Amino acid sequence: MSQHAGLLTSRASHGVQAEDPEGERLFFVLGAVLAGLAILIGAFGAHALRGHVSADRYDDFVTGARYHLPQALGLFAVSRAAVKWPGRAVAAAGWLFVAGIVLFSGSLYLLGVTGQRWLGAVTPVGGLAFIVGWALLARQVWSAGRVARTTG
Repeated sequence: MSQHAGLLTSRASHGVQAEDPEGERLFFVLGAVLAGLAILIGAFGAHALRGHVSADRYDDFVTGARYHLPQALGLFAVSRAAVKWPGRAVAAAGWLFVAGIVLFSGSLYLLGVTGQRWLGAVTPVGGLAFIVGWALLARQVWSAGRVARTTG
């Protein structure tokens, strides 16, 4: 037995997986960090921004926060799917969720704080990233389930 194979056997016998599925830990950590950031940014908006910007700008900021947290939580679904139904579409969905948070919520946060209306042109790109990410995730899970039923 090779030294590498012995290490894998040793790790497996101690209850540690020999190999993490691609993206499982990464998307879990990204989900946790981005969810915490959503809470922090939401609190900033509620306590520091309200009353200091126009109602329209505040509404823009709040809309960004309203979409940020659920998308961050969606990264936990991606983490789970990376284990249960692995595939490139799962990783693509995770990165689209991250891009969507940055582009959609980020543009609305900046719009709310700065009032720069041109940032509103970036927002739909982030929304599209959210939609495509959820579609890819659903397709991968559905396809993996169909393959498992037909081969099992």
